[in-house]
Amino acid sequence: MQYQITGKQIDIGEALQTHVKTCIDEVVGKYAGRPTDAGIVFSKSGHEYVCEAVIHLSTGLTAQAKGHDHEIYAAFDKCCAKMEKQLRRYKRRLKDHHRERPVESFGVSSYILASSEDGGDAEPETLQPMIIAEMQTKIPSLSVGEAVMQMELAGAPVLIFQNEKQGSGVNVVYRREDGNIGWIDPN
Repeated sequence: MQYQITGKQIDIGEALQTHVKTCIDEVVGKYAGRPTDAGIVFSKSGHEYVCEAVIHLSTGLTAQAKGHDHEIYAAFDKCCAKMEKQLRRYKRRLKDHHRERPVESFGVSSYILASSEDGGDAEPETLQPMIIAEMQTKIPSLSVGEAVMQMELAGAPVLIFQNEKQGSGVNVVYRREDGNIGWIDPN
């Protein structure tokens, strides 16, 4: 597994890096199986240390957690505990524990559009939006249950995916204001 352990304006020592690798290996080995890479970032917010961790698994799942405390090791331990809880829930939700298939995905273009700077009161000169950035994004092929699970683990409000049961068409799952999950299936 590849690690990227960094600090934002903080010097990260060898002892902390060894502690992080040992704990992440233990948690991921216990619940996830085959991770591909992990990114851990330490920063300081006021008088507290903040630890943010993102782990990408071979199944296509991205798990992320954040912890903060007055001590840097305690901040990482809280983050690691949250990550362990997420991975434990992920493993528990899987129906077929023996299915070790990589998630198929296809590439699409995604764009970042400029927002209106005047607050939206004035009529724009043109209805054509200004494109600020263009990038390639991968859309995974998942079941609806896996898509909901991945959205919840990532803490995202919406997830776009290709329904693996139907094989075509883009589906969307999203968190509704009433706390339920919505699913858009374009049939």
